[in-house]
Amino acid sequence: MPRSSAAPSRRGAFVDLLRAAPLPPPPQASDPALEALVRAIIERVADKWTMLAIETLEEHGRLRFTRLGDLIGGISQKMLTKTLRQMEADGLVTRTVHPVVPPHVDYELTELGRSLGAAFCGVWIWAEEHRERIAAARAAFEARGRG
Repeated sequence: MPRSSAAPSRRGAFVDLLRAAPLPPPPQASDPALEALVRAIIERVADKWTMLAIETLEEHGRLRFTRLGDLIGGISQKMLTKTLRQMEADGLVTRTVHPVVPPHVDYELTELGRSLGAAFCGVWIWAEEHRERIAAARAAFEARGRG
């Protein structure tokens, strides 16, 4: 997800890693417990705000709550709070409260959060490689009057 900030993106390292490593073959048999876990992970972390928070924290490192919200853009304080609490519960971020007035709270990705960012980077690679085909399919859909 491109950002307008001048800070260099660390996503490039993710992209290089993913392009260099071949994808593992799909499992031969379905493990119901693993399938349930994957579905739960997708449900809880593959939403717009979680992915934007992961990207922003990966690009900028440790951030205060307000600065994180400003860099994400368009997110309410209530939604940012909800998103960060869920990410903390899932082990994706650490929350550090500094005992000062007014409160100073920092958020930073954990290693688990960084690895999730790397995993979802594959979507960006796919989108980059197929953007023309997607645009053509959307244009054809619109031309048929379905949009």
